[in-house]
Amino acid sequence: MSGNEDLSSHLRDVLRDVLQLGERAEALADDTPLLGALPELDSMAVVTLLSTLEERFAIVIHDDEITAEIFDTFASLRAYVAAKRAETAA
Repeated sequence: MSGNEDLSSHLRDVLRDVLQLGERAEALADDTPLLGALPELDSMAVVTLLSTLEERFAIVIHDDEITAEIFDTFASLRAYVAAKRAETAA
């Protein structure tokens, strides 16, 4: 399994847990829209999601770097988490 697939799997788990998506989380593809498309992803869920991402992926997310674009699609969220993990590892 590639690192990207592994990250996708872990990210689906986080979204499943935080947003209580159940089996719908397995259907998340790279082009799946998130913010504005998933009713479960409201402003309070974003806060919980960010703190859970920090905890599960051992990353630090600063308030000034949070933009709506991060949550455009599943792929954009995965890319953001991957970049933060790389930044932490450096």
